[in-house]
Amino acid sequence: MSEFTTFTEGEFYEGHFDSRAYVKNFYSCPSGHADEKNFLTFVLRCLSRVFSAGEHKGKRLIDVGSGPTIHSVLSACEHYDEIVLSDFANNNRREIEKWLKNQEGSLDWKPMLQYVCELEGKSPSDLEATLKQRVKKVLKCDVRLENPFYPHTLEPADCVITSLCLEAACKDFQTYCRSLHGLTKLLCPGGLLVMIGVLGESFYKVDEQLFSCLGLSRDNIEEALSGLGLSIQEFNILPAEDRENNSVSDFEAVFHLVARKPSE
Repeated sequence: MSEFTTFTEGEFYEGHFDSRAYVKNFYSCPSGHADEKNFLTFVLRCLSRVFSAGEHKGKRLIDVGSGPTIHSVLSACEHYDEIVLSDFANNNRREIEKWLKNQEGSLDWKPMLQYVCELEGKSPSDLEATLKQRVKKVLKCDVRLENPFYPHTLEPADCVITSLCLEAACKDFQTYCRSLHGLTKLLCPGGLLVMIGVLGESFYKVDEQLFSCLGLSRDNIEEALSGLGLSIQEFNILPAEDRENNSVSDFEAVFHLVARKPSE
């Protein structure tokens, strides 16, 4: 199932990634896909713990590789004045734009909003309004480029979030390290990098469409970050449950980490 003749890079996503099916299958409720037990609740709880207290805040937050989703910035959005969402695939960016503009047929993020607000004691309608007000741009990005937002040059961000992007976009570890370098250059000195990803995954499926994934270990990621001079502040891992009965992916664990760029 996980055998690929070529790695499914960004160009493959343009013609084969079904944004609406992806959200329906993996984000229709806070528990996520039934085969990926506790994956999504782990992610949402980790992000809430990092951001909800307001300890991390600033002017600008960039979410690199948002896909068609907005869940990665729900806990952070009240603490940053300007938010940039981004993705390589046009369809993904289009779905985000439809939701931001309250267009008919837009994706339903109410279950995610409700869950995060229950964790944090907030109003879902207020949080939705805050996020929609603070997202200033939805841009095309390509993490394989030295500047992921070329030809645009973004002002340095106080925080960069990336979730389930690099391992799906980078065909080998060298490309992964280059992409991480590009992300760190988006940060201002002392800025925060927050990553969600998977360890040991070779594929995932959206309906019947397979997508390849770069198999990574914790050592790989720590090596890449330390090589760029970032200090890892926390690295949380949730091992996969019941892997043999997971029909949609083969990840060994999901991780969440927080790292900081040195202050100059």
